Amino acid sequence: MERLLVLRLEALGCEAEALLNGVPVARVGGSRLVLTLPVHEYTLSGGNEIELVVRPAAPGAAPAPEPFLSDGLACASLRLLLPRVGQAAHPATARTLAQLDWAPPADEVCEAPLSQRRTVELPIAFPRWRWLDAPVIADTPSLKGEVAAYLLGVAVGLAHGDAEPLVQAARLRFEELAQAYQRNVADDVGRFRLHIQQLHAAKPLKPVLPAAAKMILRPVAGGRLLECLAPGGGPLLSSPVAGGGTASWPLRLASVDGRFYVVR
Repeated sequence: MERLLVLRLEALGCEAEALLNGVPVARVGGSRLVLTLPVHEYTLSGGNEIELVVRPAAPGAAPAPEPFLSDGLACASLRLLLPRVGQAAHPATARTLAQLDWAPPADEVCEAPLSQRRTVELPIAFPRWRWLDAPVIADTPSLKGEVAAYLLGVAVGLAHGDAEPLVQAARLRFEELAQAYQRNVADDVGRFRLHIQQLHAAKPLKPVLPAAAKMILRPVAGGRLLECLAPGGGPLLSSPVAGGGTASWPLRLASVDGRFYVVR
């Protein structure tokens, strides 16, 4: 693989979120001003929708429009870049395939959350990922309980230092990530298992067990995926690790024939 398709999100003086084909893939604000990441697994052959959201609502919150005056300094940008492998993903050194920019003049009245989007044709061929054909997940009264029950075994496995429940739940994700980046799926799974074992050996993992009353299910990709979040908006599955940091395992679920799958 000579080139990677990379999304670059920048923001100054504001919080910003980037979505690709309806899936939130990056968020910056506060001390983090720039974030770059490869996005093959969210990309389609042909038309792709990119979206830049300034001052996004907190996950799970109903966005209430709020006017504000621009100070002329706050700005945000989203770019899809095509750098060569080993080169920096920066507009100065990589080909820009698409971009969205927000930089209002001082004293312009804006309304948050503020969204810009466009559809772009990308000159890259990708397989048709399984999540694209997943059905829209109905928001039923029992949905959170069903998701909590599904993820309980995954969390308990992590608490025992056992990656296997998560590996099995995310089998489709591992397969498609290997395909997206031309890697060997067995190698990816092996590295993941080893990583969990090393984390647990350094300090026993203690993820909070999923509870229906303490989770946010954020519909993304047109409602075909559910992003599983903790009350603060971070990934539902996370654990303190040695050194004072936190390990987290972002999960986006699809439902097919009444069964959940971790697909992203």
